Amino acid sequence: MQIATLDWLIISLFFAITLGIGIYVSKSSGKSANEFFLSGRSMPWWLLGLSMVATTFSTDTPNLVTDIVRTNGVSGNWVWWAFLITGLLTVFVYAKLWRKSNVSTDLEFYELRYGGKPASFLRKFRAIYLGIIFNVITMSAVTLAAIKIGGIMLGLEPWQTVISAGLVTVIFSAVGGFKGVVYTDVVLFFAAMGGAIGAAVYLVNIPEVGGIDALLVHENVAGKISILPDFGNREALITLLIIPLAVQWWSSWYPGAEPGGGGYIAQRMFAAKDENHAIGATFFFNIMHYALRPWPWILVALASLVVFPDLESIQNAFPNITPDKLGNDLAYPAMLTKLPTGLLGLVLASLISAYMSTISTQLNWGSSYIVYDFYQTQINPNASQKRLVAVGRISTVLLMVLSALLALLLQNAMQLFNLLLVFGAGTGLIFILRWFWWRINAWSEITAMVVSGLISLILTIPSVKISLFGIDGLMPGWAEFPFVVAVTTSLWLLATYITPAEDQSVLRSFYKKIQPGGPGWTKVVSEAKKESIELIDDKEGWSVPSGIIAMLLGCVMIYSIMFCTGYFIYGDYILAFPLLAISLISAFFLIKIWKKVKVNVL
Repeated sequence: MQIATLDWLIISLFFAITLGIGIYVSKSSGKSANEFFLSGRSMPWWLLGLSMVATTFSTDTPNLVTDIVRTNGVSGNWVWWAFLITGLLTVFVYAKLWRKSNVSTDLEFYELRYGGKPASFLRKFRAIYLGIIFNVITMSAVTLAAIKIGGIMLGLEPWQTVISAGLVTVIFSAVGGFKGVVYTDVVLFFAAMGGAIGAAVYLVNIPEVGGIDALLVHENVAGKISILPDFGNREALITLLIIPLAVQWWSSWYPGAEPGGGGYIAQRMFAAKDENHAIGATFFFNIMHYALRPWPWILVALASLVVFPDLESIQNAFPNITPDKLGNDLAYPAMLTKLPTGLLGLVLASLISAYMSTISTQLNWGSSYIVYDFYQTQINPNASQKRLVAVGRISTVLLMVLSALLALLLQNAMQLFNLLLVFGAGTGLIFILRWFWWRINAWSEITAMVVSGLISLILTIPSVKISLFGIDGLMPGWAEFPFVVAVTTSLWLLATYITPAEDQSVLRSFYKKIQPGGPGWTKVVSEAKKESIELIDDKEGWSVPSGIIAMLLGCVMIYSIMFCTGYFIYGDYILAFPLLAISLISAFFLIKIWKKVKVNVL
């Protein structure tokens, strides 16, 4: 397709803005590692919240949603909608705990909560495991999406997309640091949202689709618009709804939706002005991420079923796409080729913005692990602030190179999504309980991490997977994820009880600083009291019960808004208006309970 001069001007403008911001803040970002990775812990909630939304508005996300909708219908999105529960648990329970910890990375938590060599090993190993391996895998999925968009919309070879998109991003990330990432995220957020909404409105109304009414009754679409899976289809119900809501949200570690908080979400909480700003930022992010953003992508995905009903039609329309990159996720960029001049430039700029926002965040976050949790602790404990910043910038470049190389080998976004879900299955419960149960130790986490990884690798062997979960296997296909969770959870619980508990001095120090409260710490608190050591100084009491109530109300509110929006789009006002009423009622009660939670963190 031909890109008009106006479109190139719009794209160039966004490149100039993002690079300009990176260069503008480079001086202050280079002062210290604290400035480079956390911007001096001075960020307001709204700025951090917008940054979180922009970061998760990645180039691979609309491709992933398109793949899900084309394969399993709208209801297939429960595979990630279920993570709202995790997100709101972080908002109302864990955000204040993370901010109280005053650590520089969530991995530094290990030597706060655990002690001795196991804690030190866990911190260093996770720095490599998450900061490099998982981070590179995640970035490669984003880069893969950029490759597909570049191939379809600009006719670029994969290596050309990788070099052109990656070069600008890595320069901006290495120069601007965390402050540059957050500041540009504000611009990138509005560009990305404007592009997504504009594309959805235009593409639903192109002649081939014929508007929303014609779209919803089309034979390729009518069976895929339900927000809930078919309750008469047992396997679909279990796979698409029951497992995500009953097991997946608490058991699986996934970037951006870690049980108990973590990763780049935790990084933004550390950068907040105080605990209340951390809570506000994460809540704002969850509202935007789940309630307001999915529908533009879903509408384009549904419209693509009319224009490109199968993979063969995509291949015929874009013969330059190689078979190893052909997948249902290609339908999203394929639809964007039908946009008019001006809107096309805005959408391309929004996709470039989404790519830059996500990659720059991942680079800065992964680099913070390498600097704080590996280099400073293992190689050079006495490194100067300038040296730490220099190492951060070098590791930023290396992470970009590794993710680009991996992206050239991948085929579609769902591959990586499923890989990350299964690879972290069973570990999530530890991240939730370690704050509130004294008996969990470093060996619990090491066991969960190793077992989950090994089982996932074993299940990649076709003969093993077929014998366990194939058509004639021991278990149905949907049982794979619960199987990994059950085995991993059983073994880490066993390891918890057969290994020594953490030293009392470590446990008491952790409790004194964090004040987690709850029955899981009763033994530690009571034994300290016998020695005339008072650990409890939280006059407000245990806020977790109020936090859980707030989480449940928040889930009702956000899910109601999400589904209300969908039914208004579908024209089903009988369902839309009651859902709107439910969202308003739940918001009213949430405001009341929020005040109680907020008082408890002051």
